[in-house]
This record gives sequence, structure tokens and C-alpha cells, in this order.
Amino acid sequence: MTSPTPLAGIKVVEFTHMVMGPTVGHILAGLGAEVVRVEPIGGDRTRRLKGSGSGYFPMYNRGKQSICLNLKDAEGLAVAKDLIGGADVLIENFRPGALDRLGLGYEACAANNKRLIYCSEKGFLPGPYEERTALDEVAQMMGGLAYMTGPPGRPLRAGASVIDVTGGMFGVIGVLAALEERHRTGRGQKVSASLFETTIYLVGQHMAQYAVTGAPAAPMPARISAWAIYDVFETKDDPVFIGVVTDALWQKFCALFGLDELWADETLRENNARVDARDRIMPVIRELIRAMTCADVIAKLDGSGLPFAPIGRPQDMFDDPHLAEGGLEDVTLDNGTQVRLPTIPLEMNGQRIGGPQNLPKPGRDMRAVLSALGYDETKMDVLLQAGAVGETE
Repeated sequence: MTSPTPLAGIKVVEFTHMVMGPTVGHILAGLGAEVVRVEPIGGDRTRRLKGSGSGYFPMYNRGKQSICLNLKDAEGLAVAKDLIGGADVLIENFRPGALDRLGLGYEACAANNKRLIYCSEKGFLPGPYEERTALDEVAQMMGGLAYMTGPPGRPLRAGASVIDVTGGMFGVIGVLAALEERHRTGRGQKVSASLFETTIYLVGQHMAQYAVTGAPAAPMPARISAWAIYDVFETKDDPVFIGVVTDALWQKFCALFGLDELWADETLRENNARVDARDRIMPVIRELIRAMTCADVIAKLDGSGLPFAPIGRPQDMFDDPHLAEGGLEDVTLDNGTQVRLPTIPLEMNGQRIGGPQNLPKPGRDMRAVLSALGYDETKMDVLLQAGAVGETE
């Protein structure tokens, strides 16, 4: 079965680096769009990051074509303008004004392509902060997410680039909405998403909690949960999360684990009463779970309707039996290594998005991309010799 390609025929040109911008292009490519990624000569530096950044490029740049251009060269810049002139969507996530200084800002591009949807991924939307440099971590710290994640007095960023990725997802939402509006108007538009405002949207539930209760939300490790049993429990070996989120599930939980005495206490039949009695209930449950193995706990809970989760690690996901049914796709890295990476978490018409992918080497698709623009081999060779374009050797 072939994967769904609802965006087939949509042409995207991408001027991006790191995570946020490439996420937009990766999702659009996964939905069937033709995405041409413009890299500097020699390739995007994101390819060569180490440590926590070593996974950025392979994760968010699959399914794209690569062309290397010297945008400081007049001929290289002319190629970029030709690409944009025939594109449906442009994606960029460089510092404010970077593309404008090259003559590739929204107004200049839209003047030559009135149907262009220009997706700009920034640190901040317009306001006093818009010229600041932002990163995922900056936004998490400023916006309250790090405060909510760590224990009191110890702000802690989330363990993945959640703001970069979610900000990219909001960019995709904007692009799809702009494409739909273009069906009616025939005109494109500029779409902007940002790290800071994305963070604020995610912590909005805690802002609303303050608005409703008048009490500030406590950081998650110190929070008062809405449910009495909603925590990580130690077992004989590995910890497990268990949540009891309804009164009916409380009855089932007590029956599964033989908690006859707690079920017999009619004052605990309602959730809010159990929250008030948490200091009395939790020691009993912790002692019970601590005497079991994680596998024993899961065996009791699986199929019961009670929320539970073993505490997984990223490396464990490669062997997860559920993800093996379509949640991972085969990827060939640019050094030839075969790996499996997460596919886009969507199903359309009963089919999963994605399929086997090759990660492009820098400039791999130069000749195919330029040929589609009408350049002949002689012109390509001249550009290559002049250093206006680059090509994988």
C-alpha cells in the first residue's frame, strides 16, 4: 500500500536550519509535497552537530531534495529567486531580517509570485521582543514551561525540543489554512509562528487555572493532582505510572489489587474525597506495588481500562512492538547506514503517513532541481564552476 499524499503537486522551497523550520518541511514532505531544501555550499551546519544535536538533521530532513546555493553570489541568488518564483510555499527560520537583506523577504518574493505562502518561523511574533534571539530553551524559560517542569526553585527544560517541534506544527497549520484560503482568493500570504507564543499556548492551562482559582499553579513535581492515584510507583525492579481517574476505575483498581479495606471505606468512593485522603491512601498503595515486579503490575492493568505506563527511554522505542506496526520508517542516512526513525503520527483513510526515506547528501538533487527550472547542463556546469551552486561529489 502506498502512503497518502494529500499535498501532491505542492512545491515547497525551504531556507532553514536546526529544528523548527525543518519540522515544517518534514511534515509537508510527509504529506506528499515536493520540498527542496536550500543549503549553503558544503551543506547545512546542522548536519555536523554533535551531542544532543546529532539527531536533528536525520529526524527532520527526510523526504526532501537538497540543493546547495551560495546566496552571497549573484548567480546563486538568482537560482534561489527562480525556485521561489515557481513555489507554492516558502519556509524560513533565520533571524529577523536575514532573508530581507538578501532580497528574499516576503514583500519581494510575493511581488514575483502572488500565490506564494511564506512561512516564517521566529522566536517571537511582533512586539517588544521580536528582535531578540530565541531558542527552544529560551522560550521554555521565559514562558513558564521550565518553571512548571522542574521542582520548586529548579526550572528544567523539557527533555525534547518540544517548542521547536510544536512551533513547526503551528507553522504547518498556518500553511494548510493559507492553502485553503488561496483556493478561494487565488492569493498567497505570509504565515508566522514563534517559539515564545507557542510556549504560552502550551502553558495556557496553568494561566487559566490561576484565572479560575486565584492560586498560582505549582510546578508539576509539587502539584496537587486532580486525582488521588496519579503517580509513578516503585516496584521490585522498574517503576510504573498508574492513574485512577474515575470513580468506576477506583472500584476496578481496588478489585484488581485486593484492596478490600479501602473499597469498604465508603468515604473514599468519590474522587475529591480520595484527593483529600491521599496521605492515608498512598502509603498503602505504594507498599503494595513495591512488593510486585513491573511486569506483574502491567499484567494486572493491561486490558483493564486503567491508565498505566512503564517508564520508557528513547532507545527502548526501537523495539516497541506497537511502533513496529507502522510507527517507525526505514531511513538511509547519508553515510549509507540503515536506521528506523519515527514517522509522522497520522493515519489518513486507514493508511499511515510516511515510508522508506533517504537522507539527501548536500546538493544531491542540484541537477534534477535546476533541470525542472529549465536550466541545461551547460548552464549548471557554469554555475558549479563559479561556485554559485554546489554538488555532492
